[in-house]
Amino acid sequence: MAHFLLTPVGSSGDVHPFVGIGRALRARGHDATLLASEPFRRISARAGLRFVATQSEEEFDRLTKHPDLWHSRRGMTLIIQTLASAMRAHYTLIAGAYEPGRTVLVGHALSFATRVLEEARGAPAATLHLAPSIFRSDYQQPSYIPGADPSRLPVWMKRSMWWLVDRWLVDRHIVAELNRWRRELGLAPVSRVFKEWVHSPRRVIGLFPEWFASIQPDWPPQLRLTGFPLYDDADETALGPGLQAFFDRGSAPILFTPGSANRAAAAFFAGALDATRRLGRRALFLTGYPEQLPATLGSEAWHEPYVPFSQVLPRCAAIVHHGGIGTCAQGLMAGVPQLTMPLGFDQPDNTTRLWRLGVARWVRPHAFRGERVAAELAALLGDARVAERCAHWAREMRKSDPIGATCTELEALIP
Repeated sequence: MAHFLLTPVGSSGDVHPFVGIGRALRARGHDATLLASEPFRRISARAGLRFVATQSEEEFDRLTKHPDLWHSRRGMTLIIQTLASAMRAHYTLIAGAYEPGRTVLVGHALSFATRVLEEARGAPAATLHLAPSIFRSDYQQPSYIPGADPSRLPVWMKRSMWWLVDRWLVDRHIVAELNRWRRELGLAPVSRVFKEWVHSPRRVIGLFPEWFASIQPDWPPQLRLTGFPLYDDADETALGPGLQAFFDRGSAPILFTPGSANRAAAAFFAGALDATRRLGRRALFLTGYPEQLPATLGSEAWHEPYVPFSQVLPRCAAIVHHGGIGTCAQGLMAGVPQLTMPLGFDQPDNTTRLWRLGVARWVRPHAFRGERVAAELAALLGDARVAERCAHWAREMRKSDPIGATCTELEALIP
């Protein structure tokens, strides 16, 4: 029996896959510990995992309220600066739970402390990447503008672009502190941390299928793709009677969610309500921050702070969201059209890949108004080809067991 230390970084879309994997590892007879922000203690307990808080409720709350979090450029800078300041504290927590000779580290792309511990202790480890945008290539490039494909640019231009990203947006905020700490641990300095260093040299697991993003010739050779690890606590969460009655008394609604940690979505919900009224449709709004909803929803809209997508999406006509990879995957599984409003991080690339699959369209944040959203939804819902593509990819989703395949890859690392 091994002990797996799971170290996700981020909001629900980042943490839930690790919880699902940890739960499956426990079912295989192993111990599993989740190190995550305090708000995820309850879902961890329901999955039977040990829990160590890496961030307090107040710290998580403060970060989600920061005005830069959802900025297309400053958001990543904020996250990297926050993680740089917390690396040593996270390392101490991970080291406290680490058992030499028995533990496998299961890290997130942004769990820098996990990578450092892997090197310092020689620990068996894997890096799990939720979305393909983390992988750079001289071939197929990720898209950082929805619908754009920089893959045809000359190789020198692609490499120059990544050098600029590393020099001005990443390394300047973390490398100095990271290397100061590494010297204290007797480790060699690193640079351009997102070029290669974030990938464990032992095993990298892409939590998406080959048909969503095919492996490129220059991606890490230790990479394996296992598929979308759909887990949303559905078997521990029942629909409330109010939501159940809302579904029963009318046509399939359109689900709107701007991301579980998005506290700046008032314009999103205002545009959503206007759009559904223009279309004569019903709406289901998901947000844990009801203060950003319109004052009056009327009888044709319903709000819930959280419900598992797997329980409600099959009963919805479409989903409108931010383009987070977990929400994209749930939409594919449910076989519903998707309209996205990508803000930053991996969202433009995820959006582009959904569009290539024939199941989605997008609206830029500045254009997310009722009239435009209604037009895009009408185009999606009225296109028989979109319906056929949605059904096709839903069938593909059901052909594999991503969480089981991921657990098998992790078990191969047991000392």
